[in-house]
Amino acid sequence: MSVKVESTKAIKPVYGSISPTTTKCMPLSVFDKYTYDCHFSVIYAYRAPTPSNEVLIEGLEKVLTQYREWAGRLVENEKGVRVILLNDEGVKVVEATVEDATIDEFMPSSPSPVVLSLHPSLKDPEALMQLQLTKFKCGSMTIGVTAHHFVADGGSASQFFVAWGKACRGVGMGPPPFHDRTIFDNQEKPSIIYDDHIGVEFKRKKITKEVPQFSHDVNDIVFEKVHFPLDFIKELKSKASASQPNGTGNDHIKPYSTFVCLLAHLWRAITKARGLDGCMTTKGRIAVNGRRRMNLQVPDEYFGNLVLWATPTTKVKDLQEKPVSYAEKLIHDAITNVNDSYYKSFIYFATHKVEEEDLVPTADPSKKYASPDVQVESWLNLPFCDFDFGGGKPYLFMPSCFPIEGLMFLLPSPEGDGSVDAMIALFRDNLTSFREVCLLLV
Repeated sequence: MSVKVESTKAIKPVYGSISPTTTKCMPLSVFDKYTYDCHFSVIYAYRAPTPSNEVLIEGLEKVLTQYREWAGRLVENEKGVRVILLNDEGVKVVEATVEDATIDEFMPSSPSPVVLSLHPSLKDPEALMQLQLTKFKCGSMTIGVTAHHFVADGGSASQFFVAWGKACRGVGMGPPPFHDRTIFDNQEKPSIIYDDHIGVEFKRKKITKEVPQFSHDVNDIVFEKVHFPLDFIKELKSKASASQPNGTGNDHIKPYSTFVCLLAHLWRAITKARGLDGCMTTKGRIAVNGRRRMNLQVPDEYFGNLVLWATPTTKVKDLQEKPVSYAEKLIHDAITNVNDSYYKSFIYFATHKVEEEDLVPTADPSKKYASPDVQVESWLNLPFCDFDFGGGKPYLFMPSCFPIEGLMFLLPSPEGDGSVDAMIALFRDNLTSFREVCLLLV
């Protein structure tokens, strides 16, 4: 089974009678500058019948008129500061075919090196977005995406894909994106400035290179996909509610979310599978969307990055020996504390303290090991059902192959019944232990 590249081209926005200037630069916000400086990659898979490549490309030409950042380039301005040049150089589009296999024969169900052939290379691409349209002999299709994180977070990227799908279907693209990344500039000094920013979003520069404390090679990292049926989730949430003060009868306490309950369960299972010493400290690293957490009233259509990290922290012994409700409360409280005050503190800190204290971001794409910690990306609320380019929603959506031990993704199951799929990167020799506990309610 092989992927054959048929063509490669740059797709640019197609305007009406008046085209905008191609010399304008868009500044990066403090949230853009200190996220991961790399491309991320995802795969969408669609059953036949699927729209033609011509329809997809025409829709892309339309949607790029509203999302020009993707067709631009990262450059340095006259002050040596990185910005997005809106030069309309275009999105790189690769057209490919698989003539000797159906999509079911080719596609794995979880991230794997196999899917690297379904999206353009992640090695130093110039284009801020690259797409690969791969058609299989059965008529099914994958859309492989690589996109630079400085341009958008997951929520904003989803906004773009929904609009692209609508453009392909010939319907209105929806509310236009809000592009003003200077909205966070010139904020007054907040009443509280948190010391936690050093150790969460930033770290001090180190003279010596950090040496991983593992004997494992990066090739020892594999992804495990776990399907959590709705009944399992309901029982997990029921146990959480029963363990809160006054039990299930305490109606004024809001139940923990599916995300909080599943993460608490998985954090404990992964920690147990790793066989960590009880005296070690473990923490979670959880992406938190700030659009509705800031009193600045950032619109939902804001296009860019607006994510900070919640970091619940505990001793391994406590995580393992105390009930799952202990971990749930840690996670819930940590997320709650990433509030308006924390976001404003981060803006001030990033603007005034980073250069002064010689700090660098903790978002390091070269880091391949999270143990004894875990890092989670929740895609449970992303509008997958709306990623419709004319043939219906994707039957499979997943990240590409990210060999980062301890990284997990939570996605709604394509079954659409409220069940959840978790994709977790672990060392191969921890898989057996993990499988023994991951579907046990303890």
